[in-house]
Amino acid sequence: MSSLTNKQILLGVTGGIAAYKSAELVRRLRERGASVRVVMTAAAREFMTPLTFQALSGHPVHTDLLDPAAEAAMGHIELARWADLVLIAPASANFIARLAEGRGDDLLSTLCLATRAPLALAPAMNQGMWDNAATRENLDRLRQRQILLLGPGEGSQACGETGPGRMLEPAALAEAAAAQFETGALAGRRVVITAGPTREAIDPVRYLSNHSSGKMGYALARAAMEAGASVTLISGPTALPAPERVNLIRVTSAEEMYRECLEHAPRCDLFIGAAAVADYRPRAYQSQKIKKGSDEQLTLELVKNPDIIAAVAGLDARPFTVGFAAESEQLEDYARRKLIQKNLNAIIANDISREGLGFNSDDNAVILIDARSAIPLGPQSKQQLARELIARLARSLHEPA
Repeated sequence: MSSLTNKQILLGVTGGIAAYKSAELVRRLRERGASVRVVMTAAAREFMTPLTFQALSGHPVHTDLLDPAAEAAMGHIELARWADLVLIAPASANFIARLAEGRGDDLLSTLCLATRAPLALAPAMNQGMWDNAATRENLDRLRQRQILLLGPGEGSQACGETGPGRMLEPAALAEAAAAQFETGALAGRRVVITAGPTREAIDPVRYLSNHSSGKMGYALARAAMEAGASVTLISGPTALPAPERVNLIRVTSAEEMYRECLEHAPRCDLFIGAAAVADYRPRAYQSQKIKKGSDEQLTLELVKNPDIIAAVAGLDARPFTVGFAAESEQLEDYARRKLIQKNLNAIIANDISREGLGFNSDDNAVILIDARSAIPLGPQSKQQLARELIARLARSLHEPA
């Protein structure tokens, strides 16, 4: 059974008798590890109550586009950004028509327009409506926009007729949802990723470090795993849980991270240095706690740490090497200099001065830079961004040198 661990699924429920199956779908998605939030149209509430979905999902159900209380908690744009996948099940003929037209006149249709996440529809309608030329034209338009259609199935229908138009069963839809995250783009590849900060000890109590949470590196590790890679994540100290099906190696200092990277990098195909490695460390570690004296100043002598990303890029059997550049000014210029100086294949530049993005945030916006291009990505959740970065890096990896 494919996993949905740590995935965030926005389930849209539209009007139709098949809405009763959506309750079971919530349970199936959560069994696989997904966090599920439900949005119901007005027509859907004629068939099922929001309370049912709230009890099954563990979250309040969202119903209205202009609800001040909902906007104060998790507004419609936040919901659109939150989702890793938007799944509409059931998707009625009416909703499919409105989506094909690009309508945004209720909460669910607005979310579909605003989200950057993949969109999947599980059609459910009378077989005559399914076969109607207007429905077929609408579906063709949605396919052209890369919207995924799951089903429908065939069989007896609530109206007493038999034919195509039944919503797929919840187990099949949950399996299809999980399959969207397993791309195979890195199947058979070995990937090493660094994440988090390093800590450079001053004495038994104090250390030098930075604000990195490790979220971006961990998101990249999950995305690479979903893409079929064998992933080793070399992580500095973080409060994050170990990603599923990833070989996690915990380190503390830059020197420890350096040793682990040089141990694993020669055997990998792709190396991504997402860690915020301290540039310097104290020259001398004090084995006893430094006591506060009468002097107004304390001087620490620092020495440079090894340059991990440059060392990996300089290996004889070097992997495809990707660095990070966290800058507060002249973002693209400084990043491109680093790309050239360290002989990297690509670099991911992010502006740490942008409020609400980057360090300690769940969202990020970056520029993916290589010798030929500079591609802005985001803002979006770090997990969505990681999947897009991995997809692009996987394509670069397959291109001839």
